[in-house]
Amino acid sequence: MTKRVALITGITGQDGSYLASLLVSKGYEVHGLMRRSSSLNTDRIGHLYQEEQDATSQIRMHFGDMSDGASLFRVLKEVKPDEVYNLAAQSHVKVSFDKPEYTTDVNATGVLRLLEAIRLLDMGESIRFYQASTSELFGNVQETPQSETTPFRPRSPYAISKHFAFQTVVNYREAYGFHASNGILFNHEGPKRGENFVSRKITRAVAAICHGIQDKLYLGNINSRRDWGHARDYVEGMWLMLQKETPGDYVLATGEEHSVRDFVELAFEMVGRPIEWEGSALEEKGVDRKSGKVLIEIDPQYYRPAEVNSLVGNAAKARDELGWTHKTSFKELVQEMVEADMQRLASAGMSRA
Repeated sequence: MTKRVALITGITGQDGSYLASLLVSKGYEVHGLMRRSSSLNTDRIGHLYQEEQDATSQIRMHFGDMSDGASLFRVLKEVKPDEVYNLAAQSHVKVSFDKPEYTTDVNATGVLRLLEAIRLLDMGESIRFYQASTSELFGNVQETPQSETTPFRPRSPYAISKHFAFQTVVNYREAYGFHASNGILFNHEGPKRGENFVSRKITRAVAAICHGIQDKLYLGNINSRRDWGHARDYVEGMWLMLQKETPGDYVLATGEEHSVRDFVELAFEMVGRPIEWEGSALEEKGVDRKSGKVLIEIDPQYYRPAEVNSLVGNAAKARDELGWTHKTSFKELVQEMVEADMQRLASAGMSRA
């Protein structure tokens, strides 16, 4: 049988790595889009990717960029994929306030470039397309929990750019008959999460403090509440969307809500350093209950200009139509991330303790 061919943009990111592993395990021929730079950013896919000349490499990489329509056209024409998973994005909400123009070009116009390249190549009938959307679309939420019918109220350049992308996917589906689906994913984390995201920032700090190479963890709004799941579970939902004969838009979420405070407390508890809180607002501090040492402080630079205080999803549609459910609990997620960062530092011999 002919292998199905998949193209993943953003393959070097957290989700791209987990998705590539899943598709390889299912027998796909997997191709990835990667930006050209002076150093390869392939650490997350190192278990799958070697140089093209190496026969053991399980994926093939192509240079391209979401800001360069010609490169997208070229890669699509060369690869001729059956499925396209667009995971490429400037995905950090706080950074989007600092770089709104770049965020919009990659996240919004980039999706338009990709879909238009598919249309111009007459591949609209042969390709199934997945767009990585986000719970940040709900922003200033109008109902709880949020589902596919909840109105969007985006509150950041990142969310606004993703709103444009979402509607563009819907437009190409309705105007040209594309099999194009949006996955509205709530927060999904894991040991491969980028180091500047709050979940990974917490687990890295816990490991570094335990190894004596960091004194404190500085955070912003610790009362912000999110629906936290594992990225490994969520990429399966992406794949399931493209296996369904009819395209659509689906929320993927756990349906459970936890605060940043909950996350950091659990992470420290897992290394035997339970936290007690003293003070309030910007003066609040997290103190090691056993030693009395201050381990957590609040820094206002990490607050967003417009906060989204609470997000929790209703994934009933994905459960009923796709058979998708999350498998990893919040506690299991935090434990896996803490243990992975502890092991990284131990393997590197980084300790002052």
